[in-house]
Amino acid sequence: MALLSVLTPVLAVVLCLVIGFILLGSRETKTTSTSTGKTEGASKADFRPWVDQDLQDDTEITAKEDEDGDWADSNEDEDLLHVPYSPPRYPEETMLARSKDLYTLMNQRRSVRFISPEPFPQEVIDNVIRTAGTAPSGAHTEPWTFVVVSDPETKHQIRRIVEEEEEVNYRQRMGDKWVHDLAKLKTNWIKEYLDVAPYLVLVFKQTYGILPNGKKRTHYYNEISVSISCGLLLAALQNVGLVTVTTTPLNCGPQLRLLLKRPANEKLLILLPVGYPASDATVPDLKRKPLDDIMVHI
Repeated sequence: MALLSVLTPVLAVVLCLVIGFILLGSRETKTTSTSTGKTEGASKADFRPWVDQDLQDDTEITAKEDEDGDWADSNEDEDLLHVPYSPPRYPEETMLARSKDLYTLMNQRRSVRFISPEPFPQEVIDNVIRTAGTAPSGAHTEPWTFVVVSDPETKHQIRRIVEEEEEVNYRQRMGDKWVHDLAKLKTNWIKEYLDVAPYLVLVFKQTYGILPNGKKRTHYYNEISVSISCGLLLAALQNVGLVTVTTTPLNCGPQLRLLLKRPANEKLLILLPVGYPASDATVPDLKRKPLDDIMVHI
């Protein structure tokens, strides 16, 4: 009994240590498992090798802006003047006719990859981009830059960069399904129109603005805003009888930004070759969805 009374405290300490080691090991195993699961889940969700970093949506306002003292005060424009607005009001018959006329014009719009080198006035491009610049934007920040390229050497450098990356896209990044879906359109990484078209318009989104005093200005919904302006640009081109093909050259943004000497806050969103259609131009015989398939009336 005396021996047992001496050993009891020792056994109790040993037992506590054993239980402690078991619990600690279980906790570490759980933590490692959870961490590994998160990493694997994140890697599976985020593994999209075709994604262009420049095309990722970055319109959310992060806490980093609040911590960075270089951002401008959002209260600077509180005293903005408001003025009366009285646009033309058309009779219903005129409204109906104008709506049909615009639809008829825009329904003729096609993505054209065969573009004529025939020149046209620079002023036409100027007015088209002025029209694109009338688009709405988050807090009226107008977060767009339209770079117009007509210099043959610069156009050829753009083509070289795009074709080099596009070949990798088609062979590796895009995957079999995407390449297969494009096969009916007869597209590939050869972009002859980048040399041929009289003008290239590269549309950059400004992820934030830079004021004259050097401070940064938040550009809310910059990608959505610039996308809307691109829609107006396409409509303006159609209105003057010019054609284009909307291209989003994956993974070309950083090189093109460097070539065109654009600042770090600008990221390439879309590249448009602009001109008349070539005399032998063809387009796929595609059909558009009927109204009932694209509109829900409640």
